[in-house]
Amino acid sequence: MEDSRLLAACCIACALAGCAAPPLRSDAPALAQPLQWQTPLPHNGSLTDLSQWWQGLGDPLLVQLVEAAQGASPSVASALSRVAQSRAATVQAAAALLPTLDGSASAVRGTTQVAMPVATTVQAALQASWEADLFGANRRAGEAAQARLESAQAQWHDARVAVAAEVAHRYFSQRACEQQAAITRLDADSRSRSSRLQELSSQAGSTAPASAGLARASAPEASSRAIHQRALCAQDSHALAALTGWPVTELQPRLAAAPLDLAPAAAITITSVPARALGQRPDLFSAQREVAAAAADAGVAEAQRYPRLGLSGSIGAARNRAGAASDNYTNWSIGPVTLSVPLFDGGRQAASVQAAQARYEEAVFLYQARARQAVREVEEALVNLQSTAARSDDASQADQGYRAWLRATEARFEGGLANQMELEETRRTALAAADALVALRRERIQAWIALYRAVGGGWEQPPATGP
Repeated sequence: MEDSRLLAACCIACALAGCAAPPLRSDAPALAQPLQWQTPLPHNGSLTDLSQWWQGLGDPLLVQLVEAAQGASPSVASALSRVAQSRAATVQAAAALLPTLDGSASAVRGTTQVAMPVATTVQAALQASWEADLFGANRRAGEAAQARLESAQAQWHDARVAVAAEVAHRYFSQRACEQQAAITRLDADSRSRSSRLQELSSQAGSTAPASAGLARASAPEASSRAIHQRALCAQDSHALAALTGWPVTELQPRLAAAPLDLAPAAAITITSVPARALGQRPDLFSAQREVAAAAADAGVAEAQRYPRLGLSGSIGAARNRAGAASDNYTNWSIGPVTLSVPLFDGGRQAASVQAAQARYEEAVFLYQARARQAVREVEEALVNLQSTAARSDDASQADQGYRAWLRATEARFEGGLANQMELEETRRTALAAADALVALRRERIQAWIALYRAVGGGWEQPPATGP
């Protein structure tokens, strides 16, 4: 009779398995995207390995700085810790699908009755238990854990890309700052010479006192700009030291020995389809996996509303010795088979399902917003590249033209056909053009770095592993 009841309970539980809730969607919704970028692409339509882009710039110090910063970055370390935590969570989720097995052992020595010899009892046993995943709660929990692991791995890559971009930004800013510092120093020296000349001319009555006063004001103003520019360079150096963990005393000699080239030959190439370029963004992939995890969590909450079936069993052995007599015996059991059916919980489980569904919808919204932001970042980087490319030839021609004018004025001055004031004014005009060219080159390399960051820095979306 008892066996028939046990069998009937198992049959009822198996029948209830057919009432499982339909699985929720685990993939992020497709983002509606244009067929092509709104801005032209500075490439030949092929995809390069962006992860090696820094080496292609031909600056060994930059590569060393990027590697050092990635090793010293707290954000990278934190992301790596989250990967380890997520990997442990996947192990825990997978273990929930398997039976548990516990072992126990005990030993007792004493008397149980008056006038009986002292007895020693030794026991050992194994207890096993298992809960059938009738409605997929444990399986969906495993899917959520796996999705969060993939999300954490993508976030780790995104942290490394962000650190590399920040180091490159600071590095090239420092390189440009050094060039501009030299230009501002030359400008200050030129204005100082002009001030002295104007003062002499004013004393001789050849120049109005107002012109001499203007020259006297211009000289200290230029000197102040030069001092401020040097301070900006020092700030960039200290920022690089903080990012890399290198002492400033070690970093500054390396910076001094590094080239001041702001026109690297390497360029980023991406395809003309936005979906392919955005597929290289680890933060976007991470957001998509968070959507999948939220969907799986909703499935777990739904499955908690249905019956649960558990099975346990044990096997053991014991030895009892009292005086010269001893007994050995074993015992085993299968069961009980337990069926838990939720009847009334005041709406707690239904509320849990609603909350999980709301979190899923939030994750979808955040994914869509991040995708739109990714498109915007790529578009802005392309616009800046297009703008700097269109201005580069004009700036270079202006710089070359003013340099030629300065050389001609110097030749005229040496031949007595131009005075010192004319020479210094020409020199300052040429220096202003050189400063504008340096600023434009810095803006262009920063646009390349922004594009490197916007398209994911060489990260590749892992292939689908299947269900």
